[in-house]
Amino acid sequence: MPLIYFLFIYLRSVKIEIMFEMLAIHWNVNPEIIGFGAFSLRWYSVLFISGFILGWYIFKWFFTREGVSVKLLDPLLYTLLIGTIVGARLGHCLFYQPDYYLGSWEGFWEIFMPWKGGLASHGGTIALFIAMYWFARHYGRKNNFDFVWILDHLAIAVCFAATFIRLGNLFNSEIYGDVTTMPWGFIFDLRGETEPKHPTQLYEALSYFLLGVFQILMYKYRLDKLYRGFFIGTFFIGCFGMRFLIEFIKEPQVGFEQGMALNMGQLLSIPFVLLGIGFLVYSYIKKVPAAVVIPEKAKAQPTNYARAVK
Repeated sequence: MPLIYFLFIYLRSVKIEIMFEMLAIHWNVNPEIIGFGAFSLRWYSVLFISGFILGWYIFKWFFTREGVSVKLLDPLLYTLLIGTIVGARLGHCLFYQPDYYLGSWEGFWEIFMPWKGGLASHGGTIALFIAMYWFARHYGRKNNFDFVWILDHLAIAVCFAATFIRLGNLFNSEIYGDVTTMPWGFIFDLRGETEPKHPTQLYEALSYFLLGVFQILMYKYRLDKLYRGFFIGTFFIGCFGMRFLIEFIKEPQVGFEQGMALNMGQLLSIPFVLLGIGFLVYSYIKKVPAAVVIPEKAKAQPTNYARAVK
């Protein structure tokens, strides 16, 4: 709520023109909140970090409800941050612009400069898979959870983090769609656009938010009736299924996508949708409870002295 209030005050106080003209929205919001010389605080960064902070509190609720030690929250947050940034950066460099980043030493060193722009959600997802596997192996056995359990709970939190990230893309006036005649089309003035375009950032943000609400409600009211793999399965199908569909009305992100029947975002989404189906099948077959199952402590064995007295 403080972030929403701050955003409202910001949009009212600075001279930003969000004009409705001919059933279109002129969007020329400055992506920078404030600048100090070479340093600037951007909306994307604030929203990116806000998604992780919200995720921390969501996981605190999960852990408290299911009896998992909240001491794991901080190492989980660090693991998620590192995994997301490293994976998303490598995903962008290797999936979308390998010629540039691997074609010269200058481009290669820019791989390690994520502040120059370029993060890919598919790369972040792959890295999170690896990071959560490590986290489950390192902490899971002592705390009665496994790899699929942590993925299930991560899927819920990621829905809301992804919502914030797509709103950050909107403030950057990037990854928008094709020309539209819909009354909610955005004219991205800062990109030199003169025609209304589909605000695909908002389409994705809304779809992720609604998916997150569905997941939260299922977790709150139906957890005891669900099996492990349900949340990550529905997340992959819902998130990347919507991503696949929305990509049809997106402008190409890189030059080689011109003329492709399916762009890179769609090609990368298909395996995740199939993986989601696989997790639902796993959930149906294995029927492992979705919540943490804490084993009963073994009854204390009587000592030799107790046996003798008895």
